Amino acid sequence: SLENRMRFVVETTKAVRAVWPESLPLSIRLSCTDWTPGGWTPEETVVLCKALKTEGVDLVDCSSGGNVATAQIPVAPNYQVGFAEKVRSEAGIPTAAVGLITEAHQADQIIREGRADLVYLARELLRDPYWPLHAAKALGVNPRSIAPAQYARAF
Repeated sequence: SLENRMRFVVETTKAVRAVWPESLPLSIRLSCTDWTPGGWTPEETVVLCKALKTEGVDLVDCSSGGNVATAQIPVAPNYQVGFAEKVRSEAGIPTAAVGLITEAHQADQIIREGRADLVYLARELLRDPYWPLHAAKALGVNPRSIAPAQYARAF
């Protein structure tokens, strides 16, 4: 049953929240689908996220599976953003979007359109550790104007 499939993550969340200070955010990364017929679905993820919200989760990092060898994953820019949008709107909890988000305007648009509350970059930051500075420039922001004073000499 759905309740049984949710049990481990809900009980783990309860245990973490019991010792994690209420003043600190608690986030969780979920695979919102495993991309297989009869497998975990985005609709089930919404039900799970509603339960996690009541247990004190503050943010859901919306990823997707890759652990079923036969899964047909439609990898393309923004391919997982729809999960963040669905969870955010239907479960009423803040989300982080992932999934081939590589360009500054792309990330900016996801946030501006309310599709997610955060964008996680992961692999893109491994490829380009200066991505935030390049993104600021691409979006017309002077990186010096947003950098902490301690970094001024880097410019």
